[in-house]
Amino acid sequence: MPHPRQNEGAALACHPERVVGDSLFPVAAAVTPLSSRVTTAATRMPPWVLLLFSCLSCVSWFLPSAAAADYPNPLIRQRADPHLLRHTDGQYYFMGTVPEYDRLILRRAPTIAGLAGAEEKVIWRKHATGIMGAHIWAPEIYHLDGKWFVYFAAGEAEKIWNIRIYVLENASADPFQGEWIERGQLKTGWESFALDASVFEHRGKRYLLWAQQQPGIKGNTNLYLAPLATPTTLGGPAVLLSKPEFPWEQVRYWVNEGPMMLRKNGRLFLTYSAAGTGPEYCVGLLTADENADLLDPKSWTKSPEPVFVTSEENRIFGPGHHCFTVAEDGVTDLIVYHGRSYRDIQGDPLRDPNRHTRVQAVQWRADGTPDFGVPRPDDPTAPNP
Repeated sequence: MPHPRQNEGAALACHPERVVGDSLFPVAAAVTPLSSRVTTAATRMPPWVLLLFSCLSCVSWFLPSAAAADYPNPLIRQRADPHLLRHTDGQYYFMGTVPEYDRLILRRAPTIAGLAGAEEKVIWRKHATGIMGAHIWAPEIYHLDGKWFVYFAAGEAEKIWNIRIYVLENASADPFQGEWIERGQLKTGWESFALDASVFEHRGKRYLLWAQQQPGIKGNTNLYLAPLATPTTLGGPAVLLSKPEFPWEQVRYWVNEGPMMLRKNGRLFLTYSAAGTGPEYCVGLLTADENADLLDPKSWTKSPEPVFVTSEENRIFGPGHHCFTVAEDGVTDLIVYHGRSYRDIQGDPLRDPNRHTRVQAVQWRADGTPDFGVPRPDDPTAPNP
């Protein structure tokens, strides 16, 4: 069966893990209410107590600044389609596509930089036959309703391009323990090439974003949104939000995929990846007001130009398939994405293993919109592939 991306005419963060107020520096978080009472209580406190409060009030000046954090670049080698969850336990949980496309791997660390050398655990392997037997792609890990869930894409062992969305579940408090149970295919309403499921919550409602090929629409994959009734079942029909319509979304293949939600400044920013997986790969943007009906396609405005692209100057090519998280300071928004450090690829880009996970801060413009800047260069000490 041909690659679905080769058949253009066929019928083919932040993030929900962000915890407001969650911080790795709880002492600093407690400084303000303590120091605010010093003035009124001064006459009742000995001098050494006042000195202690004065010192504590300065702690925040010395805490690490995520805006200036020097995360290793690349952070994790040969991990495409990265997904990074900051959980309420203070740990960062990471998953990504491995070059062999045959297993799901989990790692964690209390800091983002620590993920680079963190121990990995294989939590699931592909089937030898039948469904979930090939092309194990783009896992995303979430903690929902007291359980852990991993959403991922997989083909069939005998029909490798029959790719659908599947779900694993683990009831253990620790995702490195317990049993990962297969919950089967997440049904989207029709059977066709589908991948890149992402979950987010907004105003008490949970939604699923994903990419799929829809019969009757030219191209490879479009972006869809639907409410979730449970972590494994939709609560309503899929709504088409975006399809490849601009030239930069149609390079090599007609693709919108890897959707991800970022919320700030009264708006929702739905970012996604577009085009083929070579240097043409880039990030697009849809925007909606936080009070809008998210299931109404008219609520979303699509940017006519990509917002994050290859940097020839910095030698980073094909940035995309990203997620968002918050830095150790609990404030700074980060984009976590993959990209190569060379342009020329022999053969199919999907067979090239060197899409590395990278991290950098998201800046915010005066008008409240995100500025992703340009992919920063590899560290001088990073080995050449």
